[in-house]
Amino acid sequence: MARTPKPKPARDGRMSLGAHLIELRKRLFLAALGVVLGMIVGWILSDNVLEALRAPIEELAEVQGRTASLNFTDISSAFDLRLQIAFTVGIVVSSPIWLYQLWAFMVPGMRRREKQYAVGFVLAAVPLFLAGCVAGWFVLPHMVVLLTGFAPQDTTALISARTYYDFVLKLVLAIGVAFILPVFLVLLNFAGVLSAVTILKSWRIAILAITLFTAIATPAADVMSMFLLAIPMLILYFTAAGIAWIHDRRAARKTAKLDAEYATV
Repeated sequence: MARTPKPKPARDGRMSLGAHLIELRKRLFLAALGVVLGMIVGWILSDNVLEALRAPIEELAEVQGRTASLNFTDISSAFDLRLQIAFTVGIVVSSPIWLYQLWAFMVPGMRRREKQYAVGFVLAAVPLFLAGCVAGWFVLPHMVVLLTGFAPQDTTALISARTYYDFVLKLVLAIGVAFILPVFLVLLNFAGVLSAVTILKSWRIAILAITLFTAIATPAADVMSMFLLAIPMLILYFTAAGIAWIHDRRAARKTAKLDAEYATV
């Protein structure tokens, strides 16, 4: 079987469309392989995750004094839920792999310095991704109690397990991904794609986007959870802008020094 040729950049450093597609296929395969391996771990840990998912429901019963339980509405729903849990855990566990593949695709044909940036990206992005997932998990019980609190007092909360897990998945993973976006800004700045001035000029759009994102990821009635998520995201955004500004200043001084040396030759 013939081997797929390794994509090579053109002489001007750019890659053709065909080379980009080959590179994309390679990166997607490696990322998918990492997720599949992580899913095996997720399947093994599915019982523990189910117990953790029941905790907010039990807290709901204690706080509101009503009967609350997770329900499986059809024959295959329990199996489907375990697959969803395995997939989610697989994404979290394999985050170092697919985050690196994502950056490697964005900066193909990496030189030595860009490879160092890729390693730095993974080392910074993985903790932030996990921190975002933890932040989503932290606000989850409060949101469950808040949203179910609108039901009449003398009622029973029969919560569909699949719907409930879809809610948890959206909250935890979406916030985890949002926490790593500032790292992309820093790495794109280091790669010379984005300047600090551009990042700072877009602060109004960033605040609006973060506000809209947190409003979608949290219920409209839970303003406190919205601010608890928006504040660290804003801090991360302006921290990324500050790091980019420092890097641009150092790069400008280095360029000015080289120009002065060449001028004296």
